[in-house]
Amino acid sequence: MRDTRRTRVVLGLLLLTGFILVTVDAHGEKPGERGALGKARSVAATVFGPVERGASDATHSVRSLFSGWGHSSADQARIKSLQAQVDALKGQVETSAQTKAEAAELAALHDATSLGGLTTVSAQLVALSPTQDGSWSATLDAGSKQGVAVDQTVLTGAGLVGRIASVGPTTSTVLLAIDPDSVIGVRLSGSGPIGTAVGQDTHTLRVEFFDPQLKLTVGQPVLTLGTADAATSVPGVPVGRISKVLATPGRLTRTVLVTTYVDETSVDTVGIVVKPVGADPGDVMLQAEASR
Repeated sequence: MRDTRRTRVVLGLLLLTGFILVTVDAHGEKPGERGALGKARSVAATVFGPVERGASDATHSVRSLFSGWGHSSADQARIKSLQAQVDALKGQVETSAQTKAEAAELAALHDATSLGGLTTVSAQLVALSPTQDGSWSATLDAGSKQGVAVDQTVLTGAGLVGRIASVGPTTSTVLLAIDPDSVIGVRLSGSGPIGTAVGQDTHTLRVEFFDPQLKLTVGQPVLTLGTADAATSVPGVPVGRISKVLATPGRLTRTVLVTTYVDETSVDTVGIVVKPVGADPGDVMLQAEASR
């Protein structure tokens, strides 16, 4: 280190000066009298005290402003009022969206039933009842007072939902087409080979066609077979499209999986066919499904 001697001298002088100041401050005062250093401290307090108090007051005021904002009774009332308005607007938007969705379903149902020449009673699904064994049914808010009877066909604008299984005065239960106990007569569009469909899972039916030589391709539409003179078995209602052709060597039937047109787990508005159609509508109801 350079200039070591000078450094030691300066350090010694600083220590000596400090000792002298401490001694003067401690012993240079009489009782009730301030020493030199005390006077110096008093002067500093006089000069800087107001500044310190001003800074403290300003800090306290700012802190109070932020901590108190939004917590007065007036602020709380305003916040509650605004929240109520927001909640009300959300409710209106949700109601409007639901109303539009219901209107769209009714329009689609009207288009499909008009094309098929069907007479229906509209109903809302009020409860869905899947069970642990894979059974699927739903409760509708229409019953015998509205002309509903057992085995009548239930559909939406997209296609088949199922058939009525039981009826009360103002409600009824529909056995969904996806239920394993549901057996439906079906046919292919166009050429019309026939078969039977049973529920496979929530979006799929397993269909057995009775022609072992039948040529099948993925995407072919499947419709209900039915008969024109019975409301309990309506022909020409779209069921779904073939999604997979299963290999069945040596069997007398051809087996396919069909993905349903209707998501039967989220059905809302349905139509219940209450009168015979009078004539087989053929494939015309597919036009309603194709237009969506």
